[in-house]
Amino acid sequence: MAEMIRCPYCLSRVELGKAVCPFCDKSLENTNLPGNLPFASMLAGRYTIGQYVDTDGEGILYQAVENTGGVRVLVKEYFPVTLSSGRDEMGQVLPKEGSEVLFKTTRMDFADLYRSIMQITPATGLAAVLDVLEENNTIYAVIECVKGETLSRYLSKHPLNMNPAQARSLLQPIMEGVAAMHKAGLVHRGICPDNIILSSGGAARLGGYGTLGLRTAGSELKSQLYDGYSAPEQYSVAEFEGRYTDVYGLAAVFYRLLTGHTPVMALQRRVTDSLVPARKLEPEIPGYMSVVLLAAMRMDPSMRIQNVPELMGALTSQRAADSITDRVEEDRKQSEASKEHISTKTLFTGSLLVIAVLFLLLMWSMLSRDTTPQPTASESTPASVSQQQEELIIPNVVGIPYTQVQSDSTYNTKFRFTIAKQEYSSEYEKGVIIDQTPEADTSTNDVRPLISVTISKGPELVEVPQITGFTQEAAQRELEAKHIKASFSMIENNGEYASGCVAYTDPVPGTEIDVGTTTINVYIAKERDIPQVPEATPTPQPTETPKETPIP
Repeated sequence: MAEMIRCPYCLSRVELGKAVCPFCDKSLENTNLPGNLPFASMLAGRYTIGQYVDTDGEGILYQAVENTGGVRVLVKEYFPVTLSSGRDEMGQVLPKEGSEVLFKTTRMDFADLYRSIMQITPATGLAAVLDVLEENNTIYAVIECVKGETLSRYLSKHPLNMNPAQARSLLQPIMEGVAAMHKAGLVHRGICPDNIILSSGGAARLGGYGTLGLRTAGSELKSQLYDGYSAPEQYSVAEFEGRYTDVYGLAAVFYRLLTGHTPVMALQRRVTDSLVPARKLEPEIPGYMSVVLLAAMRMDPSMRIQNVPELMGALTSQRAADSITDRVEEDRKQSEASKEHISTKTLFTGSLLVIAVLFLLLMWSMLSRDTTPQPTASESTPASVSQQQEELIIPNVVGIPYTQVQSDSTYNTKFRFTIAKQEYSSEYEKGVIIDQTPEADTSTNDVRPLISVTISKGPELVEVPQITGFTQEAAQRELEAKHIKASFSMIENNGEYASGCVAYTDPVPGTEIDVGTTTINVYIAKERDIPQVPEATPTPQPTETPKETPIP
């Protein structure tokens, strides 16, 4: 029986390989670019590939149709241009020579991202991820196709600025969706009008998902950043990103809706921070809201509004915004005090250098006259020393939930905190700090010193895969891809199992385990035991009795 696909135009069921759809008479010949998946081809037996849509540094986007229900979807194929050499005649994506390990690692990042989003969608304000599958030596993410237009296109056709109530109403579901991503330990990093879709019903949905490599300049992938909306930390692989990165993007979109101006790009702000307060561009904007947007788009991530709920509250309530305003003013005063301290310290250092030079000249002059006077205390030591900043002892925050540290005035009035990275941990619950830099009990004279912390993602839980019948080598590859540790043992084989292949596992497939603490047992069948058949003993033949001859 011939395989059936869906016509990408009319969605009718059509035999795979037909040149023309018999229902709408449109051509099914391949019109996609060379090297892409062919138009009207089958993917994994479940999806019909439609027209090519776009390419970024991470892969290729296609229109597609889910064959069973005839639903239109989008398919993102992992095909990084910097790590791939092309596709062979069987459609397999080939990594570049020397990039095989990096290709595999980043492919896993891609799969993990979309599988994680699939677990939290459908959700308010997020385009749903419907499926993630492996085929052609790569990964495919199947994404909901939202009917509508991008926010950037909408804004190009509607030049009038939105008022605060309209902007809040439009972005509320987006902010709730991003908050859901953060709760799951995910960061979007690509929030901008190009990735926000306004559906035909007027609701806003956020798509445009991407891995860390795609949204960071200088990474192993060809990066995709959005000038004016990407946070400053995204322009360097040496800087850490966190929830505050998405806060910057959300605030930048809000700024655009209220003022009609795209914010000054972060790289330019690093040279000269010429970002104009929103209220100066649009006098009708409430003053507190203008201050909140500036606080959410500060260049220093640790001084920025740290999470989406705080941003949402500050943009909605004058009372919530007041605390932000007070903190911004406090930070400004501390920053000026720090600059003044640095200036005084620089002046003091310069004075010491001048005194040292004069002292050396004096010594040289005296020695040239064969005299050896000893320097007086006033010559060798400055009369007064600038008052040193109060010494602080770095606290031990390991084992404390990060949200508690953020909200505890005992910590945040004297110290600043930033998330360096997030790691799986079998020892600590999700959201708990598992490491810090500088180390606890370290002394410092810095003003409100910065502490970088590592946050636990909780235990890395995965299901034991179905590997029964796999060869040992194939089973090892499958388990390593899922970070599962395994112990392999040989068992006797009476012919029930395939020789040299996995007979069974303990725990059984489908069991959820913590890969940080669990080692599964994999049992490999030996060569089949063939019973020895004893040689047959020859049956003795009766001897022939000679016939008697009668005597005549």
